[in-house]
Amino acid sequence: MFSADIITLFPELFPGPLGASVLGRGMNDGLWSLHATQLRDFATDRHRTVDDTPSGGGAGMVLRPDILAQAIDTVAPPDDLRPRILMSPRGKPLTQARAHELATGPGAVIVCGRFEGVDQRVIEARQLEEVSIGDYVLAGGEVAAMVLLEAVVRLIPGVLGAPDSRDEESFENGLLEYPQYTRPQTFEGRDIPAVLTSGDHGRIAKWRHQQSLELTQARRPDLLK
Repeated sequence: MFSADIITLFPELFPGPLGASVLGRGMNDGLWSLHATQLRDFATDRHRTVDDTPSGGGAGMVLRPDILAQAIDTVAPPDDLRPRILMSPRGKPLTQARAHELATGPGAVIVCGRFEGVDQRVIEARQLEEVSIGDYVLAGGEVAAMVLLEAVVRLIPGVLGAPDSRDEESFENGLLEYPQYTRPQTFEGRDIPAVLTSGDHGRIAKWRHQQSLELTQARRPDLLK
């Protein structure tokens, strides 16, 4: 079973959307699990302090390595084979391929950063894999962790009702997904493309592939390189 552990200053945010719809049903059915750990539980002072000023000066605060390391070691002892991930805007971009890799593994330990970031020493000492969900900065890693988990959990066998429903989704075959249509036949003067109601599955497949190529060329030409 895929087991996710979150280390965060805001455990009350979880499971959030991960507990709804098919993802929530998958959790209730025992296909995956989620546990959020409060980082402040590992603080050593009465104020439950987990951060300090950045060495060398500068604005903001930095999460302390000793406190975060203790949290990681408690959640994931040395024999825990799950990858340790730090949600970070400077990390490698999350891809569908990486989501597939994680979905076939035992789970993940995910650290949600806050403030100016995490002390580099704990990143190195605990071999944290830095992952980004886009070229922008959020207030913290919690929403990013939810994005990563949703991308991964939906790939776990049994979570989606129809496993083949994702086969032609964006990025699964290196292209963006083709346009989708459903009834009514005419909507505000716009008709469903005739090929989709022709019953000719060969023509439909060719049309969809061409649409995917054109959309990818227009919006994500980098995927075609």
